[in-house]
Amino acid sequence: MYQHIAVDDEARVAPVLPQSKLPARPGMLARVGSVILSNRKALVGVIILAAIVVTAVFAPVLAPYDPNATVGPPGAPPSHAFWLGTTSQGQDILSQLIWGSRETLIIGIVAGLAATMLAVLIGVSAAYLGGVADNLLSSVTDIFLVIPALPLMIVIAAYARGGGMWVLIGVIAITGWSFGARQLRPQALSLRNREFLESARVRGENSAYVIVFEVLPNMVSLIVAIFLGAALYAILAAAGLQFIGLGNPSDLSWGTMLYWGENNEALMTGSPLWIVAPGTCIALLGASVAFINYAVDELANPSLRGARRKRAKK
Repeated sequence: MYQHIAVDDEARVAPVLPQSKLPARPGMLARVGSVILSNRKALVGVIILAAIVVTAVFAPVLAPYDPNATVGPPGAPPSHAFWLGTTSQGQDILSQLIWGSRETLIIGIVAGLAATMLAVLIGVSAAYLGGVADNLLSSVTDIFLVIPALPLMIVIAAYARGGGMWVLIGVIAITGWSFGARQLRPQALSLRNREFLESARVRGENSAYVIVFEVLPNMVSLIVAIFLGAALYAILAAAGLQFIGLGNPSDLSWGTMLYWGENNEALMTGSPLWIVAPGTCIALLGASVAFINYAVDELANPSLRGARRKRAKK
């Protein structure tokens, strides 16, 4: 198919590709996959996280014993029957480690989502609404930013001591949203007066529609980065609160394993893996989330991709 184009009073023939032949722009999932595959840290993070998720999902199949049952002699060293040894009550440490991954992941994901939703609701709404609403919501954000998070978490968790996993999720979400809201507000301010938002207002769309369907799709990379940071914060905060006894000791997670191991002096009684194993798993899970965040940072900041390409060429 050809089209005549006049250039310098001469008719030249220029090829025009059919619409079906035009190269398609890669979607978000394709871009994410490309960045992860080209980023070694992100790839390592995805592999570690996938292994932990598979372990949590298939815990009933992978765990050799009931994690709460006495299956061997107390404080047994690692052996063919008990790969990581047993606790002071004769429970299999490996089985507890496998089952404990479930609650740890649930806390990280749910608390991270809750904190991110609060950050999006307050940060984006403050920027878009402006005026008195912006001043009020920004003041609330500033208050939560200056309040020390750890003492506040300890006070709330101690007041609701023994409340279990959902109390921890609520405490972490309440104390972990403000930093994300502070990051989202300036980004939303930069979009507030764009032409596509003005068009939506002219069409008569309400504020909720504009925020959800016009503003948020342009902030996906930043929101994902905030979620990963909130999930990492939730995992570490929950483990810390459970370790000092502010969770429900009857729950089975990596944090409660640390709590019982410390209370039973595992390091002194010949069962170091009771503490070392869950501590290592918490560190690996946190590292995997941090590594994946490198890929998300590249999607949100094109200059990082350019810098990495330059280093690769050198």
